[in-house]
Amino acid sequence: MSVKSVTHINLQGNARQALEAYHSVFGGQIALVAYKDAGGHEPAQAEQIMWGQVVSENGFHVMAHDVPDTMNWSQGENAYFVSLRGDTADEISGYWGKLSHGATIIQPLAPSSWSPLYGMLKDRFGVTWVLDVAVAP
Repeated sequence: MSVKSVTHINLQGNARQALEAYHSVFGGQIALVAYKDAGGHEPAQAEQIMWGQVVSENGFHVMAHDVPDTMNWSQGENAYFVSLRGDTADEISGYWGKLSHGATIIQPLAPSSWSPLYGMLKDRFGVTWVLDVAVAP
């Protein structure tokens, strides 16, 4: 038996846009289920995402949804990061270029003492991404 951990991002009103943006970065398959598709929704949230995901052939997988208005939600301060590790500098540089559109750069993508490339940014949806080239421990 095996277990797989998948990042699930809680957003408020922009999960569709975030998942579509991540799909444009990583490719693969996108699945979106709006609250109206599942029934029992508030009319104001009918088009918002109850559940969605992007799964790409290279192993990238992220899920997201719009937290219902009836639930408390706060983005918090550094509540989580999405860590993206790749095998090559070209691969990480490519993802960085796409994710950085409209983002706030926290740590520019550059060589570090532990990785050939490392960087951190907060994308336009408020999600903090840590990107690096994986090296053997």
